[in-house]
Amino acid sequence: MWETSARLLRLLSLLQTRRDWSGTELAERLEITPRTVRRDIDRLRALGYPVLATAGIAGYRLGPGANLPPLLLDDDEAVAVAMGLRTAAGGSITGIEETSVRALAKLEQVLPSRLRHRINALHSVTVPMANTGPTADPDTLTAIAAACRDSLRLRFDYRTHDGTGSVRTTEPHRLVHTGRRWYLVGWDVDHQDWRTYRVDRLRPRTPTGPRFAPRTPPDPDLGDYTSRAISTSAYRYQARFTLHVDAETAAERITPTSAVLEPIDEHSCTLLAGSNSLDELAIYVAGKGFEFRVHEPPELVEHVKTLAARLSKAAD
Repeated sequence: MWETSARLLRLLSLLQTRRDWSGTELAERLEITPRTVRRDIDRLRALGYPVLATAGIAGYRLGPGANLPPLLLDDDEAVAVAMGLRTAAGGSITGIEETSVRALAKLEQVLPSRLRHRINALHSVTVPMANTGPTADPDTLTAIAAACRDSLRLRFDYRTHDGTGSVRTTEPHRLVHTGRRWYLVGWDVDHQDWRTYRVDRLRPRTPTGPRFAPRTPPDPDLGDYTSRAISTSAYRYQARFTLHVDAETAAERITPTSAVLEPIDEHSCTLLAGSNSLDELAIYVAGKGFEFRVHEPPELVEHVKTLAARLSKAAD
């Protein structure tokens, strides 16, 4: 009986690790016969786990049920989940703090002592910075994620940085998280172009729209695309500099949400940044402490020369 129970737990764990399993694969992993696999699948179903038979490969899939089945995690997975919950307790999603703490309490109650020691050691030397910015609503994130997954058009009320409101219709593609902000990358149906939206500034309308055929994304690297969209493309002036330092060193002082870095060689990199003010651009790059050269726009080149002369005169 003990052997059968342990085997059922191993079977349930395997079904959670990937979407589809053939009966032969499960039998090989569990070192039992396909007939025993079928009996064990029937036992799991009798216990209330929705194990579905998949067509075509004579296999099995763990489907959605009325209750969440126990998650069987290895050591590294358990540590990752625990640290993720602790991070979420002070995260950027509205109202998730209390829920994360409750889930963490349940998880830590059943963790072996060796894992609790690992998690506590890591947590004891980690100091999170306070997140004072706006947070994203979890229901909004869920609605967007479902529309992305199911390729459903999404209509929402949107508020720009200056407070102007509008109704947008998009073909949502992906959510991008920068660590402090959530962004939606999608095809704007009215403007017939790709757009990036701050999730904390939008409110989905229901029901969602019709299905659409997913488009090729604007960039294979959506993280880099979002970085460009929020740090450069939206501004009046789009500047290009050469920094006389490698990109890895520059990245220690320049965040992806403020500018884009592109390596040139081991001694230099390109900095792309945007602003509605030439003064802000000049002061921003000069304040990073690296030697640099400004290339464009032309008015910024002239402005830097004027600003340099003014500063030199002030020092004299």
